[in-house]
Amino acid sequence: MKKAEIKLQVELDDANVPDKITWSSNDGESSDELPAKAMFLALWDSAYKNSMRIDLWTKDMPYDEMKRFFYETLQTLGDSFLRSSGGDPMAEKVIADLRDYCAHFADKMEVLEQQN
Repeated sequence: MKKAEIKLQVELDDANVPDKITWSSNDGESSDELPAKAMFLALWDSAYKNSMRIDLWTKDMPYDEMKRFFYETLQTLGDSFLRSSGGDPMAEKVIADLRDYCAHFADKMEVLEQQN
């Protein structure tokens, strides 16, 4: 069986605020550490039927990038749910609603205007 390792490193300042986040994987073309300014990690605990999460961002993460990060994360969560649903028609309807909300979020937070 093939195994892959994803490594996350977080450097903290004296107040335990993230200064630097890097990640690497041994399953890609390069195992170099790559920088990141923010991360959301969610794991499902099937024994307790709940999620465990780690949400971190560096203190130099700009607010406009954080808004874009949230928008893109919501969009990709919808993609992931669709892939996992096996073509469930109700999932497709619910994800359409999520897409509508993402458009609303992007409009209110002026996410897409910042891109241009």
